[in-house]
Amino acid sequence: MPGGRRQRVSVVTLGVADLDRARDFYEGWGWVPHVVADDVVFFQGNGLVIALFPLKLLAEDQGRPDVPLETGALTLAQNYATEAEVDERFRAAVAAGATMLKRPERTSWDGYGGYVADPDGHVWELAMNPFWPLDIDGDVTLPDAPGSA
Repeated sequence: MPGGRRQRVSVVTLGVADLDRARDFYEGWGWVPHVVADDVVFFQGNGLVIALFPLKLLAEDQGRPDVPLETGALTLAQNYATEAEVDERFRAAVAAGATMLKRPERTSWDGYGGYVADPDGHVWELAMNPFWPLDIDGDVTLPDAPGSA
C-alpha cells in the first residue's frame, strides 16, 4: 500500500425521502442509533458510520440543490458467518419493511446470499462468503490472492 495508507470509507450517507420512516426501518431491523438530530441520524458500524439524511438536504449539501438524487445503483453488503444468519437477518429486514428483491440462495461462487431494498430503495446484499473469513466483530479482511505479494 503506497505510503502505508489503506483504502477506506469513513461514512456512508443514505439519502432518504422521509427521515422518520427510514429511522423506523433501521431500528426495526435491529440497528441502534448513536446520534439522532433534527435532520440526520447516525449509526455506528464496524469502523464506519452510516448516516440517514433527507434527499433534498443531501443535494443541497453536495452543492447540487436542483439535482434529483436517486437510489439503487449501489449495493451495500453485510457478510455473515453462516447461512442461518443470512436467513435470519433477511427475515428481520423484510419484517422491518424492506422489499425482498432476491431470496437468499446458493450462489455460483459457492456462497449464499440474497438482496433486499430499504424503504428508500437502497439495496442491501446479505451474504455468507466461505472464502472471506469474519473476525469476532464481523469484519472482513480479504485473504491474499494466489500469487500476490
